[in-house]
Amino acid sequence: LEMSSLSDKDILVLRLDLTDRSSHEAATNSVLKHFGKIDVLVNNGGRSQRSLFVDTNLDVYSAIMELNYLGTISLTKHVLNHMIQRKKGKVVTVSSVMGIMGAPLASGYCASKHALQGFFNSLRTELTDYPEISIINICPGPVQSKIIQNVFTENLAKSIENSGDQSHKMPTDRCVRLTLVSTANDLKEAWISDHPYLAVCYLWQYAPTWAWWLMNRMGKRRIQNFKSGV
Repeated sequence: LEMSSLSDKDILVLRLDLTDRSSHEAATNSVLKHFGKIDVLVNNGGRSQRSLFVDTNLDVYSAIMELNYLGTISLTKHVLNHMIQRKKGKVVTVSSVMGIMGAPLASGYCASKHALQGFFNSLRTELTDYPEISIINICPGPVQSKIIQNVFTENLAKSIENSGDQSHKMPTDRCVRLTLVSTANDLKEAWISDHPYLAVCYLWQYAPTWAWWLMNRMGKRRIQNFKSGV
């Protein structure tokens, strides 16, 4: 409000739990009642993971998919119904570079992001009769945020002990700006990352054998650091 010409009626904040799918229709209706329409949905909820598969309880994988994947497509379903009626809108989903590659200590997180990529790429093909509805996948690399402090570990009750240094990651405002540029220009998919992570994305896309070799070398060191508490 302080940095724009908006008034109180232009802003509505609702509490939302992606895992409480029964609440998503009511939340959508509350927004429609207040504003009359929904132009853009940005799916930006989720949690990451730091644990080895062999040590991780399957309940963790269930929770990751419930939040990152099912919660996201549940909310999308209710909002998309409205956009189809209007024949207009944008659905922007914050996936991850982990949705186009694999990485150690994040098998469940990668799986959920691969699921989102597959779902929204498929959904886009179902909306060919609605050319003004855009399905946009945003794939950020490492970004400065609190996602590390809130990661899943090997069991649901355990939190991470050491989140490590975050200064090498892309600043949040830079990622947001590039996301907005991608949204304004209706890009179907945007990889938003600094090097060397962006270069690795291209390796996975165009030279997967080299990508597997590199990830095996990097992954071994990452696992060693993880086990030693670094």
